[in-house]
Amino acid sequence: MKSFLQNTWKHRAHVVLALPVFLVLFFIMYVPMAGLVLAFKDYKMNLGIWGSPWCGLKNFEFLITSKSTFITMTRNTLLYYIVFTALGTFLNVTLAIAIDQCIFKKTTKAMQTIMIIPVFISYAAVQFIVYAFISTDTGILNKTLGMNTKFYATASLWPLILTVVKMWNSVGYGSVLYMSVLAGIDTELYEAADIDGANKWQKIWNITLPALIPMITVMLLLSVGSVMRSDTGLFYQVTRNNGALYSTTQVIDSYVLNSILKSSNFGFTAATSFFQSVVGLLLMLLSNGLVRKIAPENALF
Repeated sequence: MKSFLQNTWKHRAHVVLALPVFLVLFFIMYVPMAGLVLAFKDYKMNLGIWGSPWCGLKNFEFLITSKSTFITMTRNTLLYYIVFTALGTFLNVTLAIAIDQCIFKKTTKAMQTIMIIPVFISYAAVQFIVYAFISTDTGILNKTLGMNTKFYATASLWPLILTVVKMWNSVGYGSVLYMSVLAGIDTELYEAADIDGANKWQKIWNITLPALIPMITVMLLLSVGSVMRSDTGLFYQVTRNNGALYSTTQVIDSYVLNSILKSSNFGFTAATSFFQSVVGLLLMLLSNGLVRKIAPENALF
């Protein structure tokens, strides 16, 4: 403790500079964690969080015993995570490499700017864009192709629709992260490859992709912690919370939001969030442990 205090005093200027960020993180990320006790309480508004009676694991039992709903929304959450992560990573890397290898270098910055615009568009606005395309009566797709498909009544079509919307929204921004890695690759490696007679595909496979692997690994490890969480705006607003689509569009987060709006059962919603966090933490620790054994230099810790 004495050495800690001495070291802190020695670097007091750095401590003062870091203090605002520490306080923001503390009050926004850690203080609210006290609310996790709601997961074990039968919450009454007139009694408050601390005055409400304890109910043990009753809220968790209610979550798990709703078998069909729990299985459906958990399945959807996991499958969407796998599809979004796998396809998103592939498209991010592909787009980053394509722009990096672009012959027209003067257009690169303009392309980057255009690509990241979708991430700044709220899903509250995106839902109207999607509706303009797939509306039964006035939708662009139905009018252009001469169809009469009722998209908002056909649940089987929505995995594809949500995947397209998610990729449109996130791929451009995600590729910028990988482009920053590509910008740091030593050009002498490519020059040496040219001397050895390597073609463009060989340079990408043997130089570019290996340089991206550490970033890909870190991004995947960070995303594993959110495996049980989904983009509420995508699944709640873009689908317009249509009950006819729940079999393929309802995920845990949208289910929690519906529960809050309809029943105000905060104990149940806290239990669901706690369940998501614990599963995410365990999966991230497991994934990081595997990466540390296979490639220690790419592990988070």
